[in-house]
Amino acid sequence: MYGLWKPRVLGAWRVPAAGPLILAVNHAHNIDGPMLMGTAPRPVHFLIKKEAFIGPLGPFLEGIGQLKVDRAGADRAAIGNALAVLEHGGVLGIFPEGTRGEGDFASLRAGLAYFAVRSGAPIVPVAVLGSSDRPGRLIKALPPLRSRVDVVFGDAFEAGDGSGRRTRKALDAATVRIQERLTGHLENARRLTGR
Repeated sequence: MYGLWKPRVLGAWRVPAAGPLILAVNHAHNIDGPMLMGTAPRPVHFLIKKEAFIGPLGPFLEGIGQLKVDRAGADRAAIGNALAVLEHGGVLGIFPEGTRGEGDFASLRAGLAYFAVRSGAPIVPVAVLGSSDRPGRLIKALPPLRSRVDVVFGDAFEAGDGSGRRTRKALDAATVRIQERLTGHLENARRLTGR
């Protein structure tokens, strides 16, 4: 990442040095996941669509600890693997919107709330703010080479309400709390970086 772009990492000190953790990342372009993997202070395990695990990329992704997920339905194996990362004190990276879009946390899926409430792991919001809207890109889905990409870590927070409940109502309430925190972090990150 540092060879192709110029990442500027802000707030990495907010990432707890040990223990289970979920990094909730906005997703506007293809380099968001790799950029976070390359700049985070701890190794990150992402749930990545199974279609990406083809050819030589498959063994590489598995070798660096990424988790294959079938997005066609509820992939119980992927869910179990993600929970195992957290149970062993690792870091799980999640794009709460589920797929690449505007990167504004406008519509969250319930997966993030489920993992956070089920595991009790705190969430650290992460805003990856790049130059996806600037000219000069060789590949449309990527920012121009050697351009600055900001990776801004926010304060860790708990998604649950402290009751330990995992009902649909509790998960819906957690999703609302999470969306408020992620949206607030994104606004602060934009002010901080001027993007």
